[in-house]
This record gives sequence, C-alpha cells and structure tokens, in this order.
Amino acid sequence: MSTPATTSGEQTPARGSRLPRRARRAQLLESAREVFVAQGYHAAAMDDIAENAGVSKPVLYQHFPGKLDLYLALLDQAVDKVIDGTRAALESTEDNKQRVAATMTAFYHYVASEQGEFRLVFESDLTNEPAVRERIDRVTHECAALIAHVIHDDTGLPDAQSRLLAVALVGMGEVSARFWLQDRLNGGETIELDTAAALVAGLAWRGIRGYPRSDEPA
Repeated sequence: MSTPATTSGEQTPARGSRLPRRARRAQLLESAREVFVAQGYHAAAMDDIAENAGVSKPVLYQHFPGKLDLYLALLDQAVDKVIDGTRAALESTEDNKQRVAATMTAFYHYVASEQGEFRLVFESDLTNEPAVRERIDRVTHECAALIAHVIHDDTGLPDAQSRLLAVALVGMGEVSARFWLQDRLNGGETIELDTAAALVAGLAWRGIRGYPRSDEPA
C-alpha cells in the first residue's frame, strides 16, 4: 500500500510506521483523543487506543505508563488550547467591546470543533480524580485571571471583584456554547455560530460596560 500524500505533496507516514519519538507521541495522543472523546475515560481501553493508532500495546506503554498518564497528557493539551485561545482573543484588540466578542467567539469555536476535544475539558467522566479536577479547574482560573486583569485595569475594581466578574464571563461563554452545540445536535433551531457568539457577547458587554472606566470622571 502506498503512503498517502498531503496536499503539499509531502508523504505522510501511515499509522504504525516507524516515527521519531516526538512524532509518535503526537500520533498516539491524536489517536487517544479520538477514543476518549468517543467512549469516555472509563469505557476506553489501552487496547482500543493502540489499535486506533496502528501500534502494539508495548509501543503505547513506551510513551505512556498507563491510561491515566495518557489522559492527563491529552488534557494538558486541551486545557492549554482553551487558555491560549482566550489570551489571543484578549490580545487581538484594545477595544473592550471587541475583546468580549472575540473571547466569546473563541469559546464557541473551541466547542464547535469537529475534534470534540471540549468534552475532555468540560464533560469529563473522571472529575473525581484530583489530577483531572486540577487541570479542569485551571481552565476557569487561568482564563478568568486573564480577563480579570483587563477588567481591573479598565475599571479600577478591586482584584477580588474583577476576578468574580471574570469567572462569570468564562461561565457564560462555556455553558452557553455547550448548550448551543447540544441544541443543534438534538435538532433544535439552527443558530449560526457567529450569530450565537455575538448574541452572548452582546449580553456580556451590556453588563460589563456598566462599570465605569477608571479614567472616566466620577
């Protein structure tokens, strides 16, 4: 069987072929993501992941000592993606109204991704595991910290108040995006992604703009 080619004409190694360690690890994580998203942590087996990757179980165990280690590595990637997306949205403009819109859009695009990676972060079936809970909580804490910094600088509100408002905005984006996707999957009224994100961003902005800017006269 010939090796598949990419759109650029380069040859893509088939699953199971010999790969450098870093490339093999990335491939195993990709295969594991597919299995964990489809089956959940408890139902997924290392046999399933090895088979999906086209490798033997010993090869899989060379990279990850156990299923939890593999899940945590995958969760680290997923969590970083959410946080990096929030940071990029906030840094994309100096206009706070557009910052709110960009942040909500980032959440919606993440949840709508065909990879379904958001299920590992927001719908994990292993939240009673401390190491998993720590990583999931990191999404809320770090995304909120980024947003709180902007709120504090703009309004002069105390850190604790800025952080609480930021957590509320993170929750608004996460929960509404998940509801929107599930509603679409269940055959509910179709709302385009950009329209849905804009609706929620508009609600969030109407609330947050009520706090006066620190450079405005009292």
